[in-house]
Amino acid sequence: MSIPVVDFGAYSLSEKDVNDQQMHNLSKELKTAFTEVGFVFLTNTGITEEEVDRVMDISKKFFLQPEELKQPFSRKSFANNPNHGWVSVETERLNPRRPGDLKEAFNTSSLDPAIKWASGAATGFQEIQTSFFQRCKELSLRVLRVMAHSLGLDPEVFLGAHRLIGTDENGSTLRSLYYPSVNREEAKEGQLRCGEHSDYGSITLLFQSSEGLQVRKRSGEFICAPCIPGAVLINIADLMQRWTGNQFVSVLHRVLLPPAGDSSTRQSLAFFVQPDDAALITCCDGSNKYPPVTAGAYLIERFNESYGQN
Repeated sequence: MSIPVVDFGAYSLSEKDVNDQQMHNLSKELKTAFTEVGFVFLTNTGITEEEVDRVMDISKKFFLQPEELKQPFSRKSFANNPNHGWVSVETERLNPRRPGDLKEAFNTSSLDPAIKWASGAATGFQEIQTSFFQRCKELSLRVLRVMAHSLGLDPEVFLGAHRLIGTDENGSTLRSLYYPSVNREEAKEGQLRCGEHSDYGSITLLFQSSEGLQVRKRSGEFICAPCIPGAVLINIADLMQRWTGNQFVSVLHRVLLPPAGDSSTRQSLAFFVQPDDAALITCCDGSNKYPPVTAGAYLIERFNESYGQN
């Protein structure tokens, strides 16, 4: 198994719409990827390498600041959106059976103009993060439309449940991730840069600066996801697997420690697409493989697992 690569040029952000034949072709390719692998690389999406570099550059300036300058922006510091803000190294454990992950993050979960944003060394942080959030939102909605088409569903089945992305009534998050250099000898037993996990919501868009991500095959073996310049790596998350009655598969992935002697850092950007908090997720194939659940309640339950042991 390798992760399929699909040319999304026919429905890129620079295109107003897609014709029936192009939609048919894209649907077929995405359905194959999401039913067999759970991951796909999309090329020619309209999001450029320059845009990605800009977000990574400003994020790195924020992360390289002293801890006391980042502390005021910590996650759970913002009353209107508890997931918004900075997450320090080892705070999160995406595999609760392992020690805390060797990464830090900044979650852009709220676009509320009243929220206080980092400035200082990271001048322009708010504008760059929120602008990229909107670009990812637009691409996500296009991908969701193709996914609905691939299952023979009315696009509104998915799109209607994602109307509030960018508000505090939807948990979608742009996450800037920074993996500092690691001394393997000093790492705790079993510690990883990011423990094995599946994502929580509908789909995730991932932009990577370098390799390091591993994806689990159906056989249980992990394979390395390559780094394809200009491509967006998209994967199915758990609510989408429930929603489609297991037609689309959400699979485990992780980021290992670098090899001994490798002192390089790593960066990535993940856009986690969540249905609106009040959206009721039921199996769209009419089965009862999973009980109905609201997206907001499900997200809180998953956050409690990842942060609960700190």
